[in-house]
Amino acid sequence: MYVKFWGTRGSLPYSLTAEKLKKKLQKALKESLKYDLKSDADIDAFIKNKLPFAVRATYGGNTPCVEIHSGNKLVICDAGSGIRDFGTDLVRQQQEKNVAIPSVFHIFISHLHWDHIQGFPFFPQAFVPGNKIYIYGYHDNMEKIFRYQQNSANFPVSISDMQADIQFVLLDISKTYTISGFTVKGIKQNHPGVSYGFSFEKDGKKVVYSTDAEHRKGLENQKYNFLEFFKDADLLIFDAQYALLEAFDTKKNWGHSSNILAVELSVRANVKRVCLFHHEHTSDDNFLDKFLADTRNYLSMYARENPLEIWLAYDGMKVFCD
Repeated sequence: MYVKFWGTRGSLPYSLTAEKLKKKLQKALKESLKYDLKSDADIDAFIKNKLPFAVRATYGGNTPCVEIHSGNKLVICDAGSGIRDFGTDLVRQQQEKNVAIPSVFHIFISHLHWDHIQGFPFFPQAFVPGNKIYIYGYHDNMEKIFRYQQNSANFPVSISDMQADIQFVLLDISKTYTISGFTVKGIKQNHPGVSYGFSFEKDGKKVVYSTDAEHRKGLENQKYNFLEFFKDADLLIFDAQYALLEAFDTKKNWGHSSNILAVELSVRANVKRVCLFHHEHTSDDNFLDKFLADTRNYLSMYARENPLEIWLAYDGMKVFCD
């Protein structure tokens, strides 16, 4: 099983401007002067081994979309702007590599805020006759909101005019489902308008997608319901939009969590890997590099011997749950 991130920002897409790119190039070129780079291989090794991620790459700017893939089965979490890149990459693979691409798609929606659905009008596979797209969620107004997003005042093409067969499936939070080969469970989360997390299990592997969730009441309780939901996850995708002070003070009740709670809840739930997600749209790559380093440092203080792996999601990142 693997997970690929197509959109990792929260609230609003983030742009890598010309000025920001110029600063990256300046840092990279200045560092390159220390080395005798004579070949493409030398340059590739320099970029990979000598430059920090914030200089050699970017965490990206798309809003949430995550692909979970196992064998020939896949599901998608949320339809932020990243779902367009997911769809166009499938088209590229088909055209360049003659790879057969799916005709059935299963999309799970955490909630209906715009950053989690804004990419759907640009999802290429929704315009292909014969394709089937199932959109799952726990909100009974899900179809209404999707259709409103594409009414004539907001977008030139309505959902009814898309050529794929698009079906909205209302889930029951008390039930466990088998969808696209995955065992799927949900959990209600603290977020304005209510959001839901999802657990996906297949072939002995478990991935939890828990974004737009503010953790506050009952955290110290050993029976805190999220501990059981996260328990033994091979990968936990966790909303860490804020630092701890923001989450508990200036942005209290905004519906998001922190990197500190990502560590503490992961350790308590015996999670193998946690991936910080839903990055603040005002945070640049340098800030996020430091945010990741600070989070790993906190783990060394909170539970020094714990083998938890901590990552920070970026657009295009692939994580294998082996």
